[in-house]
Amino acid sequence: MTQPTDNTSGRFSKASAISWLWRQLSRWPLGLLWRFASLLGPLVYHFSQRERRVTEANLNVVNPNSTVDERKQLAKQSLKHSAATMLELGHAWMAEPNKVEASILAVHGRDKLDNARTEGRGVIVLAPHFGNWEVLNFWLSSHFPFTAMYEPPKISALDPVIRHGRERMGASLVPTNPRGVAALLKALKRSEAIGILPDQEPDWGSGVFAPFFGRDAYTATLLPKLVARTQARVVTGVALRLPGKGFEIHFLDADEWVYSNDDVQSATGVNASVESAIALDPAQYQWEYKRYRKVVQEQQKLANFSDFRLY
Repeated sequence: MTQPTDNTSGRFSKASAISWLWRQLSRWPLGLLWRFASLLGPLVYHFSQRERRVTEANLNVVNPNSTVDERKQLAKQSLKHSAATMLELGHAWMAEPNKVEASILAVHGRDKLDNARTEGRGVIVLAPHFGNWEVLNFWLSSHFPFTAMYEPPKISALDPVIRHGRERMGASLVPTNPRGVAALLKALKRSEAIGILPDQEPDWGSGVFAPFFGRDAYTATLLPKLVARTQARVVTGVALRLPGKGFEIHFLDADEWVYSNDDVQSATGVNASVESAIALDPAQYQWEYKRYRKVVQEQQKLANFSDFRLY
C-alpha cells in the first residue's frame, strides 16, 4: 500500500540541503566561486531552455542592432554572472562579516547618501538585479539604518535562513503590502535609507507602462508616492562584480524624471536609471527575468489572438 507523502518533511529536507550548500560555499574564496560559475554558466545556457530563451528574447529587444552571435555571447556571459550570484549567496549571507566587507574593494558615490542624510532627507536606493545585490544589501545595512521590502521564498522553510542573512547587519525587512509601505515612509521621514527593486513587474493596478530600452515595460508607481511625501533623494545602487576578486559598490544619481509627480514620467525615470546602471556592464544584469511579460499580455488582448510571442 502506498504511503502518503510528507510534503512538509520534503520541503524541510530540500531547505536543509540548500542551506547546507550555502554554508559550504560561504567558505570558498571568490576566485574559486567564479571558476565554478564559469563551468556552470554554459551548462545553464545549453540545458535550461527557459533561461536561455528569455535571456535571448530580452537581448533581442534591447540590442536590436547587434548581431546574432554578439547577442548569443552576451547571453552566455549573463547566465555565467547569474550563476555566480547564486553561488555567492552563502558569501553574502553567511560568511564572516569581515570577509564580506573585505571583498568590497571600493565604494563610489557614498557622498550622495551622506549628503542627503546631512540635509535631513531620506535616501531611496533603486537596486536593480545587477551584479550581486545581496552584497549591496550587506554594505548598506552595515553603514546606514536600512529598510527594504521582503517577500518570503516559495520554499517556506528557507524563510528564516534568508531573513537572517539579509538582516544580520541590521537591515529591517518589511512585507510587500500597505503595512510595509508605511514602514518605508517612516524610515524615510527619519532620514534613513530604504531599498526598492525597480525592475520587477508589479501587480496589475500598481504600475504603468513606461519605456525600458525603447519598449514599454510595466513599472511600479510606488516611487513618486514616496518622494512626494518625504522629499527623499533617489540614487541607483549596484554591487559590480570584479570576477574572482570582489565587488565595487556604485551609487549613481537617478534620472531627474524620478522626481516627477506624473506616474508615467517617474516610471520612465526609474527605467532610465536602471539602464544607466546596466551600462556599467550589460553582462551583469539578470536578463532571464520576463521584464516585458505584461506588455505582451496587453498586446495579445488588443490583437485578439494568443500566438503573439516574445518569450
